[in-house]
Amino acid sequence: MGLLIMTALSPLAIVPFVSVDNMMRLVHHIGVETFLTELAAYVEEDFRRWPSFDKKPRVASHSHDGVIELMPTSDGTLYGFKYVNGHPKNMREGRQTVTAFGVLADVGNGYPMLITEMTLLTALRTAATSAMAARHLAPKGARRMAIIGNGAQSEFQALAFRALLGIEDIRLYDIDPVATAKCVRNLAPLGFRLTACRSTEEAVEGVDVITTVTADKQCATILTDNMVGPGVHINAVGGDCPGKTELHRDILTRSEIFVEYPEQTRIEGEIQQLAPDHPVTELWQVIAGETRGRSSDRAITLFDSVGFAVEDFSALRYVRDKLTGTNFFEELDLLADPDEPRDLFGMLQRAKG
Repeated sequence: MGLLIMTALSPLAIVPFVSVDNMMRLVHHIGVETFLTELAAYVEEDFRRWPSFDKKPRVASHSHDGVIELMPTSDGTLYGFKYVNGHPKNMREGRQTVTAFGVLADVGNGYPMLITEMTLLTALRTAATSAMAARHLAPKGARRMAIIGNGAQSEFQALAFRALLGIEDIRLYDIDPVATAKCVRNLAPLGFRLTACRSTEEAVEGVDVITTVTADKQCATILTDNMVGPGVHINAVGGDCPGKTELHRDILTRSEIFVEYPEQTRIEGEIQQLAPDHPVTELWQVIAGETRGRSSDRAITLFDSVGFAVEDFSALRYVRDKLTGTNFFEELDLLADPDEPRDLFGMLQRAKG
């Protein structure tokens, strides 16, 4: 029955829906690190065929408290979009900073093929994309990473970098020591070598990769220029909307910068601090072999990651494929689909009983 539903050709027009509970069941059924590794492969596959996608910056509605965004894309066969919010103040109210859901649809008939939660899935795809990019940009043999900002994304980043790059030595820092303690508590049983640090300077000392993943909606300086030595790879995840950055501008001017989609990143990423014509490299070109990644062992590489719709599309494709033959979804009666397509009113009337 699962396979029949997934074709989106059922006359009943039943759409599979993956709840939060079922997403967690699916992830544990596959295994978190296997899930991240396989998801990264889907993302990389779609980056290799980047020109085939319909691309546009996300549609954003900004407010004083945060942002609500729609992130659509299509490869001509499938269409996907994600609804996502970002509200840093939510944490003080006991709510998630970021929540999301997504839809995958058949371009040929317009019918949805999948509806799924994407709060967990976004955390997984963000981490998978970060590690996938680092595999192309980080120094060879990278073994130590600092994670600055130990909130909801931090454990996923650690697991993805171990799964894809073998990094197990993690140095942690957050301005809130409770967040760092939480991260240590979650990661310690999983076999990582963890160091809880008292400052950003202490955290980045001697590391190969620096991941910044803070939440505050402001132009902050999480990393200053003197903290970043030659040969480091920076995975800048937290700056993802206008007026929100994490890195001092001087770091950017001496880094080799890689982005997902320049038209979006120049508005939302770290490079919003730079001139509009400052040179950057699109990550897909590196993955497709059209250009090189890091130029030397001493180069500083920066993945200015803001998240792009193609990555969500990849995640939706991956979940759709992994659902086949499982019961990790519910059948959602979403579409009005009368036996006679022109008789929608008649269907309504017959529902009287």
